[in-house]
Amino acid sequence: MDKLNMKKYFKKFAIWAIGLYLVGGIALYFVQDKLLFHPEVLPANYQYKFDIPFQEILIPVNKKVKLSAVLFKTSGRARGMVLYFHGNAKNINRYAQLMPNFTRNGYDVLILDYREFGKSTGELTEAALYEDALLMYKVARARFAPWQIVLYGRSIGTGIAAQLASVRDCKRLILETPYYNLEDVASSSAPIYPVGMMLDYKLPTNEFLPKVTAPITIFHGTNDNTVPYGSGKKLEEFFKKGDEFVTIKGGRHNNLNDYPLFHAKLDSVLKQ
Repeated sequence: MDKLNMKKYFKKFAIWAIGLYLVGGIALYFVQDKLLFHPEVLPANYQYKFDIPFQEILIPVNKKVKLSAVLFKTSGRARGMVLYFHGNAKNINRYAQLMPNFTRNGYDVLILDYREFGKSTGELTEAALYEDALLMYKVARARFAPWQIVLYGRSIGTGIAAQLASVRDCKRLILETPYYNLEDVASSSAPIYPVGMMLDYKLPTNEFLPKVTAPITIFHGTNDNTVPYGSGKKLEEFFKKGDEFVTIKGGRHNNLNDYPLFHAKLDSVLKQ
């Protein structure tokens, strides 16, 4: 191949490469919500069935938006309430099996489906996530003092819980498989794109933690392929005295509940 033909070949290749890059970036931008959130919608007349006592709660936001929540009740008199912010998939049904982790320690648990999840209505946005978290806190404050309220975030819910803890008092903030921020996670999956400029959701946990005055406990598994262990570990730089990062060796993103260390540490902090 002579120099002229080679130059034409590389020029054509470059044009195709740039085109594919741009098309990929545009596609990534417009499908990011579907990549980030995987809700499972439930009909309005759906009846929950759980093995532990519960009460379904409907939290009105305005005339068009209503949030579906479930209050799981401990036996006897509750020592406080856990506000549980769940992950990015399905709905309350998926996480109900985890509620005994809290009720057996004497806590009621309020878990909310985000907008577009379960029976909740309205448009899902980052601002809405924070707004709805404040409504959950308001429900808790009707029954308990701040020093009796534990904020618990799992996966995508960790950023929401951290934001709430940065603007409202609570007994403790507990984060399971958290991220430094969403850009940090997305960059590891799509390093060739300027994801920080493309993301509609930021959820900057790293900006919230320095404002949290309550004790912080973080759980993260070393084999987490969804939110890299290193992303959560970086949050340790914002710890104050008394905060704790609990490493679950071999733990993945969705199985920390299978580890005795997870339960031992969780029971310990909830009994404090």
